[in-house]
Amino acid sequence: MNENERIKKEKDGLDVYEDLLAYAKTGFHTITPEDMMLFRWYGIYEQKPKDGHFMMRIKVTNGDMTAEQARVVADITRIYARGITDVTTRQNFQFHWLTVEDFPDILKRLNAVGITTSGACGDITRNVTGCPVAGIDPNEVFDARHWGTEIHEFFLGNKDFSNLPRKYKISVSGCCAQCALPEINDIGAVGVRRTLPNGQEELGFHVRVGGGLSARPFISKRLNMFIPQDKLLSVAIAITEVFRDHGNRNNRKAARLKFLVNEWGIEKFEAEVRARLDWTPDEATEWPDPKKHFRDHVGVHAQKQEGLYWVGATILTGRLSDDQLYEIARIAETYGDGNIRTTVHQNILLPNIPTANIDHVVKALETIGLPTSPSTFRRAAIACTGNEFCNLALTETKGLLKEIIDHVEKTVDLEELIRINLNGCPNDCGHHHIGDIGLQGCLVKKGGGVSVEGYDLALGGRLGQDARFVRAIRRKVPATEVKYAIENLLKGYVEAKDAEEDFSDFVDRHSDEELALLMKTEFAEGVDPEPAVVGASVVD
Repeated sequence: MNENERIKKEKDGLDVYEDLLAYAKTGFHTITPEDMMLFRWYGIYEQKPKDGHFMMRIKVTNGDMTAEQARVVADITRIYARGITDVTTRQNFQFHWLTVEDFPDILKRLNAVGITTSGACGDITRNVTGCPVAGIDPNEVFDARHWGTEIHEFFLGNKDFSNLPRKYKISVSGCCAQCALPEINDIGAVGVRRTLPNGQEELGFHVRVGGGLSARPFISKRLNMFIPQDKLLSVAIAITEVFRDHGNRNNRKAARLKFLVNEWGIEKFEAEVRARLDWTPDEATEWPDPKKHFRDHVGVHAQKQEGLYWVGATILTGRLSDDQLYEIARIAETYGDGNIRTTVHQNILLPNIPTANIDHVVKALETIGLPTSPSTFRRAAIACTGNEFCNLALTETKGLLKEIIDHVEKTVDLEELIRINLNGCPNDCGHHHIGDIGLQGCLVKKGGGVSVEGYDLALGGRLGQDARFVRAIRRKVPATEVKYAIENLLKGYVEAKDAEEDFSDFVDRHSDEELALLMKTEFAEGVDPEPAVVGASVVD
């Protein structure tokens, strides 16, 4: 039994709440190592450099929140988090610079507007993500928010499922573009429809299991089951029971659901799930995965409700100031109905905007630095927290990504959407494994034993029908050279691409050596770059 399992066996993570409030009175120095680990069950991690400051993450189920809730998030940001908050790739917000003394008031403020931190981190069901335009998208299969919320509410505070082998991520969506990324979730429920023998149409779900990124990424596998809408919770419970009862509790590096599915095979896993149901699912209906691997809802789009639009804006690196968040809440209430949606791409959407108010919303968002018609590079760029706050990250991320985007916007003329995903370590909170261009932080040795920050550059990741992870092309590129390597690559692509191909096609038809040559730069003095590694993964 590893140390984490020992701690969890002795005390349920959900039971640390009262201790957390007590530590606010006794101080940081009184927190035991065991309770420090269990703080994660309420969304709290020690912040680098572990000097008494914390990160706290909240839950925003389906990425759906009110202006009132957004103002409370902004209040906490201003009062306790030094004026910054980050939108994460699970549609959450997270704060930094908190102290244990701050927790009681922060939790009171959040609870007052229906926001929880329970399960935002830890070996438990995390935030249930969904489509940010659910209920308003004319092209959706159906609005799946109810079913995602039902799953969230069942697992929230449920001690039958509060001690899982590792973190556990669920997405539920009726979006045709599958923007909630079911391929990289532990459970990914996708809305589908089928025609019954009597000619009537039935709505339901297909479910994928065992997806995830980190150092060993896996694409989820589809269960051969058509699941009626009202049966989705029962399937989610059965899958979670299998994970709880059979997941690896000895080796945390192999404890995610993806390893169990891979070890057993999807047929055995499905048989175990079916055995735990009190009903018999039909086989899955034919339903294609989307071809388009770029999935967001940025821009101005007509809703299914006549005369209403949603406006999606880009938040480069996901970082917002308190002033920006207050203004987002004001815009949502002044020109819409006060509803705000967050996305897994670290962006934000304002729905239910009447036609007459569109220009006002666009201008107001752009005034605070949130463009609704961003460049092809800015629109999809994602970065993890980086070594500014994260104890695992090797490199700085958010500042570098801004530098990269600013540079290629000025130097590369390309209308095609290119996804640049930047991560400070192998754990892949920034989704570099599925980026068109994926960057993973590393250290680069210089002469005299000195090291500088650098990145492994990889290409060709995508989801959908042709899902695959990136190929490592160049290793240990100094951070100061990365923007030039990407510039050279994209210029080479513009010059050499075939008329009908996109960037993924271009990467697929070129060798690692050819792509590495396109990315060649003049390296900084005294740095010894490593050549391309043919066929290697991003993580050794």
